[in-house]
Amino acid sequence: MPLLKKGDKVGLVGCSNPQALTYKIRIDELIQELESLGLRVEMSPCIYEREDGFNGTAKEKAEAFMAFYKDPEIQAIFDLSGGDLANEVLEYLDYELMRNLPPKAVFGYSDLTTVLNALYTKADIKPYLYQIRLLIGSERRLQKERLRKSLFEGQDDLFSLDYKFVQGEKLEGVVVGGNIRCFLKLAGTSYMPDFKDKVLLLESYSGGPMQMSTYLNQYKQLGVFKQIKGILLGSYTVMEQEHLLPTIEELVQKIVDDPTMPIVKTSQIGHNMDSKCIKIGQPICLEV
Repeated sequence: MPLLKKGDKVGLVGCSNPQALTYKIRIDELIQELESLGLRVEMSPCIYEREDGFNGTAKEKAEAFMAFYKDPEIQAIFDLSGGDLANEVLEYLDYELMRNLPPKAVFGYSDLTTVLNALYTKADIKPYLYQIRLLIGSERRLQKERLRKSLFEGQDDLFSLDYKFVQGEKLEGVVVGGNIRCFLKLAGTSYMPDFKDKVLLLESYSGGPMQMSTYLNQYKQLGVFKQIKGILLGSYTVMEQEHLLPTIEELVQKIVDDPTMPIVKTSQIGHNMDSKCIKIGQPICLEV
């Protein structure tokens, strides 16, 4: 079933770091691309940097998000931001209200891993890990066609993945996770999903083998690898572009230290310009 149709209104928000005022010309370009798909676009007041360098207080950003979620005209919410600040909005979101409203499509990536997984955990919303700014990236034509076919025509172009098995032959379960660093911000909080029988998605833009080893060992020490049914590795942009060793696959195999754990690698989830979309809280089944 198509998620959107021509004439629908969508909201643009920024729960994490601000956009520089010098980037406004690019955001305007993104709005034009969305409008060319037949969408009406409304902007949050918490997108651009202000005098203090932030794009609003945590409460203001959460209120802007909630205003869009409560608006029956808004059919989807796209977060434009990334960086470090998204987890500050978590305590100001009204999960109970969202749980009792008709479900709304929420898209974000990178640092929005915190918000997306909190929405799944607290409000049973199944949000989308995807960067809408890919519409103005180097693969813009490809991304626009995927969006048109998948969001407006109900096809699978945006969601079908190319992948390879690192170990195992079948990966099946409900997906949680996202950015390997940002997801750990939820550790020890009520916003962290239950890992039992889940598929753990992990991807990263920056960082080398030592940083990844640190993060993976923290997941191990949290007991995550004893609970999940498998691991889906997305792109590790800097590591892969610079051919750093050991590879992320080798690190995961070594630290998880369980040959029965299904581990799958794809380059189509993460920060790459040709990245696709995956739904948090949605079952996935991949086979050799």
